[in-house]
Amino acid sequence: MPGPELRPPQPKRRLKPAERRSQIVDAAVAFFAEVGLEGRTRDLSARLGIGQSLLYKYFESKEALIEAVFERVYLDRLRPEWRDWLCDRTVPLRTRMLRFYTAYTEAIFTYEWMRIFMFSGLAKAKLNARYLAHLHAAFLEPMRLEIAAASDAHAAVEMEDIWNLHGGIVYIGIRRFVYQTPTPPDVGPAIERAIDRFLSDVVSVTGPSHPR
Repeated sequence: MPGPELRPPQPKRRLKPAERRSQIVDAAVAFFAEVGLEGRTRDLSARLGIGQSLLYKYFESKEALIEAVFERVYLDRLRPEWRDWLCDRTVPLRTRMLRFYTAYTEAIFTYEWMRIFMFSGLAKAKLNARYLAHLHAAFLEPMRLEIAAASDAHAAVEMEDIWNLHGGIVYIGIRRFVYQTPTPPDVGPAIERAIDRFLSDVVSVTGPSHPR
C-alpha cells in the first residue's frame, strides 16, 4: 500500500514590517515577563528564530524595545473612557468605582503585567514611575475629587487613602501571578468589600451619590 503523499514544505510567509514589529513586541513581552528586564536581546532573537540584526532593524536599542513593551503592556490597556465612568455623577459613586476597578483588574491581572511591573521595580527602571504618574493623573486624582465632591461638606480626601485602596486591590494580582499563592477565582466580591470599607472608613456619602 502506498504511503501518504508527501508534500513539499511550504515557504514561510514573509511578514510585513508592521506585522514583524508586532511579533517582536509580543515575544518581548513574554520574554521579559519570564526572565526580567535584564534578559538579553540575543536570547530573545533566538526564541524568535531571527537574527539579532533583524531585531535591531526594528528597534535601535534594547531601551527602545522595552519602551514598546511598556506601551503594549501598560499604556495600551488603559481606556480613556474609564475616566468618564468615574466622573459621571448621574451614577452612584459606589457603582462608578466598582465599574472602574472591575475593568481595571480585568486589564492588568495577567502574568505579563504583574511580572514585568515587579521586575521593573527591582531593576529600578523608570517605567513604574511613569506608569503610576499617568495612572494618578488620568484616574486616581479624578476619583479622589469625585469622592470628595460626594462626601458630606466636601470633606478632604487624602491621596494616600486612594493609593491604599488601589494597592490593596492590585495586591490580589501580585499574590496570584508573582507569589503564586491562592486568590479568589472571582475577585469581584473582594473588590466590592474593599470599596465598601473605603467609603465607610474615609467618607460619609450622602445624597444622589450614596454608595448603596
